[in-house]
Amino acid sequence: MHEYPQQSSGRRPEPGQGRRRSRRAVMWTGAGAACALLLGAGGFAAYEKDWFSGDGRAAGFAEPVPPTASAATGGPDAKQAEPSAAPSATPTPSGDPDVRLPAGPRSDFRQTAKLDDGTVIAKTRVAGAKSGFEGDVWVWTPKEYEDPKYARSAFPVLIALPGGNGFPTNYWADRSLGLQKAVSEGVQAGTSLPFVLVMPVLNPDDKYYYDGADIPGRPKMGTWIAEDVPDFARANFRTYRSRDGWAFMGSSSGAFVGMKTLLQHPDKFKAVIASGGEITPDSPLWKGHQAEMDANNPEKLAEKLIAAGGPDVHINFQVGTKESGKDRMVKFVQQYGKGPVRTTIRDIQNGEHNGWHYVRGMKEGSLEWVSKVMKGPRPEAG
Repeated sequence: MHEYPQQSSGRRPEPGQGRRRSRRAVMWTGAGAACALLLGAGGFAAYEKDWFSGDGRAAGFAEPVPPTASAATGGPDAKQAEPSAAPSATPTPSGDPDVRLPAGPRSDFRQTAKLDDGTVIAKTRVAGAKSGFEGDVWVWTPKEYEDPKYARSAFPVLIALPGGNGFPTNYWADRSLGLQKAVSEGVQAGTSLPFVLVMPVLNPDDKYYYDGADIPGRPKMGTWIAEDVPDFARANFRTYRSRDGWAFMGSSSGAFVGMKTLLQHPDKFKAVIASGGEITPDSPLWKGHQAEMDANNPEKLAEKLIAAGGPDVHINFQVGTKESGKDRMVKFVQQYGKGPVRTTIRDIQNGEHNGWHYVRGMKEGSLEWVSKVMKGPRPEAG
């Protein structure tokens, strides 16, 4: 049994016209280049068909049989519940009222990648009931999720948000960036909780950037991220009711959205790993909507949270020593890193503005940091 760290008591600007466009482009082209290098000629065609390291087959995240139920039905080799089983077929939680069992309806998952440890990344289409937006979401669960010892336990959710276009894909679902492997290795080392990774699209198209917000007259991407994506996770996986089981990680524009959403909804989320230095909203679609833009500004949201006295939120900035943006993080920490707004900055030595280096930063300490403020799964005794 592993001892996990436990919870402590727009139209896009053209290149050169705005920092976010150029920084997002680095992230997006970096992930695309990895696919091309790994696949060679015809690589992108294969990637579009989900052949990168998955074959599009149906993928289910089965609910494990608890030890007691397993013994009663034929031992450890007893058949697990089918992926399409009704929520009533899942085990009942024991002991912790914070555990929420999958509420259903179950989503139709298709495998897009298979990792060396046998775990899979799978994609599904989610129709957001609250936002009205429909988009793709990728999910990865750690091996512990299907371990019978944890059959009655919930798991913490880490919502991973991309930079780049953030549409029609989420590059954190690309196994070459190593996010899933970083979590698995951290679990084995006792430095990371076994997070369920939920990876939604960030924008509704690749023509504009929406700041992960409900910009008047536009698709409600703020509601998509803050409401529909968590509702999807609750429908399909064992999650915690409290905010102690919910966090974000993101890079560049995804880091901004994760931090902004945390500060907007501190009653629903606990922490964020924000990589890349984006602090304030800058979508050109805000024109004529200053009040709504201010309501999506992390600086103003932090002021409001400090004045209210809480609840506490945890922001871990990551920045490479070979990229710009640290000055904005330092300014935010100096002005707003007080009271309930708990902040830290992690320097990634020789790090640049890309996902591989941000994952390295997570392995070097940010995963352990977020694990210490989150709630982990609890195995059954025996």
